[in-house]
Amino acid sequence: MNIAKKYNYLNPDVPERLPLFKTPLVVASNESLAGYGFMADSPDFPVELVTWPKPTGRPVDAGTGNQAGIKKGVFEFWWDGDLFFGKNNAVNDEYLLGWGTQPELAKRGFVPDLTHGSVLLWHANYHPDGGQLFYPLDPIPFVVPLALPGDDIRPDKFVNFWFDGKYGLYIHPNVWHEGVFSAAPNARFLDVQGSVHARVSCDIAAEFGVFLEVELKR
Repeated sequence: MNIAKKYNYLNPDVPERLPLFKTPLVVASNESLAGYGFMADSPDFPVELVTWPKPTGRPVDAGTGNQAGIKKGVFEFWWDGDLFFGKNNAVNDEYLLGWGTQPELAKRGFVPDLTHGSVLLWHANYHPDGGQLFYPLDPIPFVVPLALPGDDIRPDKFVNFWFDGKYGLYIHPNVWHEGVFSAAPNARFLDVQGSVHARVSCDIAAEFGVFLEVELKR
């Protein structure tokens, strides 16, 4: 029986140093995002909600089981030295998402030079209850690492998508992701997602013994 783990997202239990697994970088378009989601041209882009699963017996009535609705809020991202944080005000969660260097070398309290930088990720997740929209409130380039649905996730299944900041990203339910990453000191996105906010996680550092390396620029 699998027992769900509760993570300390602001103080994750990760090694001080691990090998890096570099994700391939591609330019985001509706063609390259096929299966993952879409380019979002509006903050009103529709978000899918998934009918509550019932694996056996009589089916869930049509039009029910998906009425919890959506939550909206500003998803804030910022660098504090070598540490990259996110705060999802839609669901009132805050996270240490990654580092600009190995954790043992990471320092806080300065603005990093990320001209040719990357972020090292320890974790990824997906939402089985609905899709998710990230729409930029500031027109700056950003990247998002994604992997197609399936619990047999591995580091080599992630692709890093680059956006020029003119469009947002909508991802389908069950698509693996983490956050929205930029070389800017801070960034803000409208976040729209299902109110249930079910989250399935992969501790990449613990399961695979690597950090996922995500380039921040083309």
